Amino acid sequence: MIIMKLQKLLSLVRKCDADFGLIESGDRIAVGLSGGKDSLALLFALAGYRRFCPNPFELCAVVIDAGAGCDFSPLAPMCEKLNVPLHIVETQIAPIVFEERKEKNPCSLCAKMRRGALDNKLIELGYNVLALGHNADDMVETFLLSMLYEGRLNTLQPKSYLDRAGIKLIRPLLYVREKETAAFVRENDITVIHNPCPANGNTERETMKSLIAEMCKVTPDAFERAHSALTHPERNNLLKKD
Repeated sequence: MIIMKLQKLLSLVRKCDADFGLIESGDRIAVGLSGGKDSLALLFALAGYRRFCPNPFELCAVVIDAGAGCDFSPLAPMCEKLNVPLHIVETQIAPIVFEERKEKNPCSLCAKMRRGALDNKLIELGYNVLALGHNADDMVETFLLSMLYEGRLNTLQPKSYLDRAGIKLIRPLLYVREKETAAFVRENDITVIHNPCPANGNTERETMKSLIAEMCKVTPDAFERAHSALTHPERNNLLKKD
């Protein structure tokens, strides 16, 4: 069984910050908190990282209630214990996507609407940084999705800028495996909010998870090698046109 202590989680977040310069002094960071294992692990990690980060920062949590009937009540006492202000934004994203629009491929529209709601709330609160809980698995899966479905080489970036909104986007968990965030919330008895989305577990991303699992049966270190290639861009040796 995988063991994931807070100390190890913090060390991986600190390494990601050091490698990619995620956090600057005076940043006001809002964690996009879904209540899933990854965003919860991120919240605990950043709450702990505040104590020794070389660049002091403020922290809050923002939840986008998509109107799908989620019970977010366990998050309030959790955030209070961590001394992190919690803001819940009520929306009708789920009814719009699934009932009004009846989207056959709902994930893209839902993600755009959720991001729009997050950005608007950050601007309202005066926070300049949005932290999302994408992990190492998300990074490799996104690369494969981009290559196999779009014919281009692209993946999640540790840091990017939303110029129109004036918001910096960071992903501090890109060195952390999904199985490690699952182990962290399990070992610390953290309540995970169930995702009621009808598309959950039935997406192209799930297909990539299965593909990676098959690759690792042939080459046990396949995931680690792929992740290392993505996090060390100096190793890239792709074709260049004159």
